[in-house]
Order: sequence, then C-alpha cells, then structure tokens
Amino acid sequence: MFSSKKRLDNAYKNAKVIDFDDDSKFILFSDCHRGDNSFADDFANNRNIYFHALKHYYAEGFQYCELGDGDELWENLSFESILNAHKNVYMLMKLFHKGNRLHMIWGNHDMVYRDPNYIKKHLSTYFDPKVGEDVELFGDIKYHEGLVLKHCMTGQELFLTHGHQADWWNFLFWKWSRFMVRVLWKPLNVMGIADPTSPAKNYKELIKVERRTKKWITENNNLMTIVGHTHRPRFPEPGDIAFFNDGSCVHPRSITGIEIENGAISLIKWQIATRDDGTLQIVRVLLEGPVKLVDYKTE
Repeated sequence: MFSSKKRLDNAYKNAKVIDFDDDSKFILFSDCHRGDNSFADDFANNRNIYFHALKHYYAEGFQYCELGDGDELWENLSFESILNAHKNVYMLMKLFHKGNRLHMIWGNHDMVYRDPNYIKKHLSTYFDPKVGEDVELFGDIKYHEGLVLKHCMTGQELFLTHGHQADWWNFLFWKWSRFMVRVLWKPLNVMGIADPTSPAKNYKELIKVERRTKKWITENNNLMTIVGHTHRPRFPEPGDIAFFNDGSCVHPRSITGIEIENGAISLIKWQIATRDDGTLQIVRVLLEGPVKLVDYKTE
C-alpha cells in the first residue's frame, strides 16, 4: 500500500458494484465538510443551497453518492455536534437511505468511517430529546472506499472514490494531519489562514494528486473515474483522460456536483441568484455537458 497505484488498485478491486441503466439518476457531491456551525464550519455558508439541492434530487428520484469528506471529523471530535448543527440535512439523507438511494464513500476527513464499529456506534441511532430515547438514524449503513457504477446494457464502468489515495500524506498520515488541523489549523482557519497540507489549499499538491490519478486512469484503459478531494471541478472531453472531479460543497457561495441521467453525465453548480424584484432564489446552473457516457467508452 506504499504507492498511489496500489492504493487506487485496492479501492477499485474492493469497490461495491451498483448496476444502473439509462433510466437511473445519480447526483454526486463530495467534500461537504459538514461541521458544528462554528466560525470554522466551512459548510455552514452553503448549508441552505445544499439542502435545497438535495431536496430537489430526492423529489426527482435521484440516488445520492457522497464521495468522501462529507463530515468534518478532523476539526470536530464528535459526530453528535455535527448532527445537531445540521439536523435537517441528516433527516433528508435518512430518507435517501430508507429508499436504498444513499451510497457513502469515506475520505481522509472522515476516515474513521472505515471502521464498521465506529459507524454502528455513532451513525446507526441518535438521541431524540422529543421522545427521550435513541431512535434510528442510518441503521445498517455501510461506508465504502470506492463504488463502481456498472451499466447493465453496455457493461461500461464508472469508478467513484474520494481521491486521497493519490495523496500519500493524507492517506497514510491522516491521523497526524487530523491532529495538526485540530490543534493548529482550526484556530488559524477562523482567522483566514489556510492549511498548506491540503491539496484544496495548495496548488502544487493539487497538481501532483491530479497527475498521479490521471496516470492510474490511463494504465486502466482510460477507466471513467470520478473523485473529489482537491475541490477542483474537472470535466474532460471524450477522447481525453477520463478524469472527473465533482468539486466541493464549500466553494464560496456555491456548490458543485456531477449528475448522471439519461445515460449522460453533466457538471452542475447550485448558487444563489437575484431576481429582478430583488428577492433571492437558489438556482441550478449547467457548467458542462450533458455528454453521453458511451462517448467515453473504450474497448
């Protein structure tokens, strides 16, 4: 497990396979970094945009794939404080889970979800003060390192993972990074100073991570691969290296994601826009696509 190639190979080999067809609909978000609603909670700025978008996708029958770093468990010691800060979001995610429409991947900031016992202890139930006892949250939910969406008719595969496998520091030394973030970078983050170990904040690291991932994709017959981690949206043209990134939900004043619908893929953004009468509304903006998935297919 010393090279990014071996780590990505392992994530792909052990990925849960989800069959889909042209009638299937998926929304992919990552890097929500849901926190405790403090000054250091980067998700708090976009929480209303995210909740509105997720409500839309639930009503429209989409399945939700979260590609890691959904919960900010480096800055925050407990999931409970995050749940209490963003209860409406988790109640909506619970509805997705009840309908078998929730697929979760762990990233470096929520790597504790690798442990099924941790999930069982913290995510299966929560204490509801209204009834004075524990009630079900996500029950038997499972987190994965990777998912493979496999098309029933064409056999085409889309590999979904967080992407920190190509970032040796944040994969192998995540506990050290978590310690540094909690002790040093969280208070500095409040003052506007960025963590230099994060590829989302360090351009040189970002380029290295992307280069390693692209190399792995080309070595695997240009396998369509969708990641997060760097927070930088990527949407290649057919014929290019099939390296996609859904961006993040902590962009300033907007969130980005990837939709798969009608056998096609799109990069989208949700943001607040102003109407002519001065009122605000949350709108979906198409950034790239839709492009047919088969256009990326290699023999």
